[in-house]
Amino acid sequence: MPENIPPLPDFTRWPSFPFEGDMRVKPLAAPVEVEPPRSGEDAADCVACNTPDESYIWVSERWRVRAMDRPTGLPMVLILECRSHLDIGDLPNLLAAELGVMTVRLERAIRSLDGVARVHVNRWGDGFTHLHMWFLARPYGRLQLRGTFLTLWDDILPVIPEQQWRENLAHVAAWLAEFGGKAIAEPPHIQWESPSTITYTDTQSTQQSTTPTPPPADPPRPDTFNDVDAHPSSGAVGPISESIPTQRPAPRDPDAPASHPHTEAPSHP
Repeated sequence: MPENIPPLPDFTRWPSFPFEGDMRVKPLAAPVEVEPPRSGEDAADCVACNTPDESYIWVSERWRVRAMDRPTGLPMVLILECRSHLDIGDLPNLLAAELGVMTVRLERAIRSLDGVARVHVNRWGDGFTHLHMWFLARPYGRLQLRGTFLTLWDDILPVIPEQQWRENLAHVAAWLAEFGGKAIAEPPHIQWESPSTITYTDTQSTQQSTTPTPPPADPPRPDTFNDVDAHPSSGAVGPISESIPTQRPAPRDPDAPASHPHTEAPSHP
């Protein structure tokens, strides 16, 4: 007897559906008489209530915005939460009105990012009691990602670079902070290194010298700033003082024989 397999729904043929090939519809399970409790029914066990502000990208007196713990495939995925342990149907009028304002404000902040075409706003409440609204950014030009399957595509797309992700988080946090609250997320710090030596050139001696001599090669750069002082010299002056003179060499006697400035060590006080 052939198995009674229900036909696939029409959305499996939509251009935005992320899968292809042979698929089957799961059998529909029988309904339960009593649904299990959701996570965080007791405020003492609520993850959101017990998470400090430092784990969010922006916080205010009544609202907080958090991100995923790592980049995903979409330019931005954020969650808006209220501080009070309430679900959407439990909000008093003040918080209900502010929820509308915060939804619009956060949507605008995410849409201001480069390469974002639309921001999808969703609320699912089956797994977690504490109110949380999802905001997912669709990349500009990716028409295949339009519609209700954007959350599925987020797990399929290549992960965006972490530096770009952190820059996006800092941009949204700063955008929200313009209207109040406190931005927690910061852009990635610039990686820079200062020069290891500074050489002063005697202009008068340089004009007298006719054969240019290339400057000496820089010494190997330390792995960290602490490595600079890791091997002190035997003299009273440390390595940094030896490589960075504190004063210029004294002017030379114009009648004295000329010598190249790079062949003489700078004087120290």
